Amino acid sequence: MYERYISQLAHVKVTTPKIEASLNFYKNILGLEESGRDGGSVFLRGWGESFYHSLELVEGKEPGLSHIGWRAQGPAQLEQAAKRIEAAGAGLGWSDGNAGHGKTFRYRGPGGHEHHLFWDVTRFQPSVAQAPIFPNRPQRFQPRGVAVRSIDHVTIATANPEKDANWYRETLGHRYMEATVADPEANFGEFVVFGMTTVCERSHDMGLVADFSGAQGRVNHIAYWVDQREELRRAADVLLDTDIAIEFGPGRHGMGEQDYLYCREPGGMRIELNSGGYHNYEPDFETVRWTPAQGSNVYYKNLKMPHSMHESFPPVDMSQAAENMAKTTLFV
Repeated sequence: MYERYISQLAHVKVTTPKIEASLNFYKNILGLEESGRDGGSVFLRGWGESFYHSLELVEGKEPGLSHIGWRAQGPAQLEQAAKRIEAAGAGLGWSDGNAGHGKTFRYRGPGGHEHHLFWDVTRFQPSVAQAPIFPNRPQRFQPRGVAVRSIDHVTIATANPEKDANWYRETLGHRYMEATVADPEANFGEFVVFGMTTVCERSHDMGLVADFSGAQGRVNHIAYWVDQREELRRAADVLLDTDIAIEFGPGRHGMGEQDYLYCREPGGMRIELNSGGYHNYEPDFETVRWTPAQGSNVYYKNLKMPHSMHESFPPVDMSQAAENMAKTTLFV
């Protein structure tokens, strides 16, 4: 069992080379609400979220991940976590925060991803013009577009998913919930190609997918939640009606037991929509291991994941990734 230092995934900050087209997608197709702007950043939140934002969008040359934001379990846990991270040699120091949160400890995970950990948060307060019809109800809006409710998870790319999952578990108390190893005929041994960790009751709020590109700090996708599995079918219609191609799904993952649908927003970032899945509260839960043949990714076993799903961001030369994979001793 591990001490809990983090309460939840709070937000992600991502870049897009097509800021206006991406913003239109997030607001008018996914249905996120704009909370405000600061400099070049646009802050967005799902209709059911109370924090100021779950997505910070900025313009950049390529789609990519700037950082992942987490809320601490409390002010004491924030200080304790910072000490543990410093002891692990991963600290990047303190900052004053931004429009969405206060004092922040920054650190870099083993895969090169930057994380921000904080306690004080800004809660969204609508203007008079944005106020809901029923003022005594929680400050939410009428759903529109896909109508995503809240951020669900972020999946990052890394050279060794299991090693990283164990680092997050031992350093910060993430629970290492499930993992996929390749089918035996692939001769990959017990190397984990995908792992899932969580800091809350969900099956995962962070995914870790194997990346042999040699690049660090890449992201595979960010995921938003809808309340009902039936809403994914409606989401598929909304996407197709607005000329957003579906990359993969709808379907169901064996890992996490979640229904899924993947697409790309105009700037290139992969977005997952999901629903369903289990809740687990066991502090000593033991990692469950799958193979693809057991339905880890496609539970119904009725199709193969498209090759494009292996792409992460920022994009890299995939031929180099294949060469690196062939050279690694992990697969001998």
